[in-house]
Amino acid sequence: MNYTEARKKASELAEKMTLEEKCSRLRYDSPAVGRLGIPAYNWWNEGLHGCARAGTATVFPQAIGIAAMFDTELTEKIARVIALETRAKYNAAVRHGDHDIYKGLTLWSPNVNIFRDPRWGRGHETYGEDPCLTAETGRAFVRGIQKKTPDGYYTAAACAKHFAVHSGPEALRHEFDARVSKKDMNETYLRAFRALADEGVLGFMGAYNRVNGEPACGSETLNDILRNKWGFKGYFVSDCWAVQDFHMHHRITDNAIESAAMALNNGCDVNCGCTFVNVLQAYNEGLVTEERITEAVENLLTVQCLLGMFDKTELDDIPYSVNDCPEHRKLALEAAEKSMVLLKNNGILPLDRNKIKSLAVIGPNADSRSALIGNYHGTASRYVTFLEGIEDIAPACRIYYSEGCHLFKDRTEGLAMAGDRLSEAVECAENSDAVILCLGLDETLEGEEGDAGNAYASGDKPDLLLPESQRILLEKIKAVGKPIIIICAAGSALDIDTEGIDAYLYAWYPGECGGTAAAEILFGKSPSGKLSVTFYRNDAKLPDFTDYSMKGRTYRYADSADIIYPFGYGLSYSETEKTITAKTEDEAGVHVSVKVKNLGKYVTDEVVQIYFSSDLTDAVPNRTLCGFKRIKDIPAGAEADIVIDIPFENLYLYDENGNGYVCGDYKLTAE
Repeated sequence: MNYTEARKKASELAEKMTLEEKCSRLRYDSPAVGRLGIPAYNWWNEGLHGCARAGTATVFPQAIGIAAMFDTELTEKIARVIALETRAKYNAAVRHGDHDIYKGLTLWSPNVNIFRDPRWGRGHETYGEDPCLTAETGRAFVRGIQKKTPDGYYTAAACAKHFAVHSGPEALRHEFDARVSKKDMNETYLRAFRALADEGVLGFMGAYNRVNGEPACGSETLNDILRNKWGFKGYFVSDCWAVQDFHMHHRITDNAIESAAMALNNGCDVNCGCTFVNVLQAYNEGLVTEERITEAVENLLTVQCLLGMFDKTELDDIPYSVNDCPEHRKLALEAAEKSMVLLKNNGILPLDRNKIKSLAVIGPNADSRSALIGNYHGTASRYVTFLEGIEDIAPACRIYYSEGCHLFKDRTEGLAMAGDRLSEAVECAENSDAVILCLGLDETLEGEEGDAGNAYASGDKPDLLLPESQRILLEKIKAVGKPIIIICAAGSALDIDTEGIDAYLYAWYPGECGGTAAAEILFGKSPSGKLSVTFYRNDAKLPDFTDYSMKGRTYRYADSADIIYPFGYGLSYSETEKTITAKTEDEAGVHVSVKVKNLGKYVTDEVVQIYFSSDLTDAVPNRTLCGFKRIKDIPAGAEADIVIDIPFENLYLYDENGNGYVCGDYKLTAE
């Protein structure tokens, strides 16, 4: 099955439908057309870091952690597992006549928005702040999800979201107008979306907000870019209930009928929400044509044909037993290990299990499953918390455990006084050789509007600080005077006072095997993750949250004096040396040869990052990532030679009109 064949079959099916039947197909919960043998189908499914919200599935590290791997090969393997498990669940559901939400083959992932502001609650759904890392990680994810059979059928369909300028604030997303310059639009916000379109992603999802005055799900400008300039041929879906925002919040239409017409006429094929129940009325009022309705139906049916929904394929035989199977759990562990970033180490790590006789494992995230999973997650068959991972890897070591404090409230028990676990935590620390302090957030503190369940601003963070309860706990444990190792589970940059802290491991939301991965790193496996976002000293100099200019944001534009841990940073247990040994150019781009030496005593992975910079006016103030590659298992004292291929588009500078060009004067560095 190729695109031409799928389109022909889709057109033949659409031709047999009545206008009413066509209109009904434009809902995310499309009803059956029984007389044509077309079953009901729900377009809404999630696969951000595993099959989500539909029962048992492998839970991989959250997207922000996947980005921290800087490993497109492993990302593609992860996405392949997600696609296989999605297909297995679909097969099982169909056998039982189940066409419910989260059971389909159209995954509304990945999220390739730019994580431009560390306060954004949904930032951990993204691949970080850099366009190159986001684009290449997104490409790999799409390849894994959409891997084809020899007959040309796709395992599942990926969807690039939220097109195209969308990264908070959550509280304003239904009414906000993101004003973006042409330079920032093309240099930053569109690059990953363009890459995924070039990769052949089957779906695009619009955003809630307006972009330069136009609603993203009904934007003539964005639709022209997507369909005409980029040649996208897949389906376009609105974000959920975003089309009703046109008249309810943006106030650019008068009613639901006009909103439906505006979205449909500007490229939206299927509505997540209820506004497209008005499409037939919009037709009757002359606001949309049957031709456009038919085109939307054909776009949707083409994707379904490419997925083999109306044919017998080998994909139908993928069994339910693949969900969270041992092989997939092993991959989840590998991903968790490679995603964690060691930010500080005074030499205490790795721990010597022959010398450590007792450990205090303290903190609200020590024995928390929620600290492992992020949002848009499935349900693993087994979770390993940080406490459990440490207990498993050091069975001879006495472990003292205390919750220490609530994640964000001032007490753990409702009838107790504030700080009810502090004395226990101090006692545990006093009885131990060292303290592992498990702090951070979870999906109740940072996430999507409507999902986050606390006083934080609609899922966004009010600042970069830990909740007060954890800050108090941290100071109490510092006062004990024992060595302290922090494990932080969070999806974004935090401002944690590490004065007096011996080691600091950033675990993100590491997935079902997160505790095992953290324990293995603490006791000897060299960490190799790199930051996919900038860690600022505080939020005092951050631009206003609603300002979408890139000035002062991310490692490319921010003042280095305001940064404590830069993008791309991450320690290992071995020091490495990276040297560019050659650079050649051809029609495909620039090819950079790099020699990597492991100067330390540990086997380690290393991520080679290539940055370019220029003194020209159009260049970003600092530098820009243009290529990267992970080298696996470099023996102590050994060398490795690699070549990193950089397409010319990764070396573009952009003028004020958004025109990209390769400058003749640029510098490359390897880190």
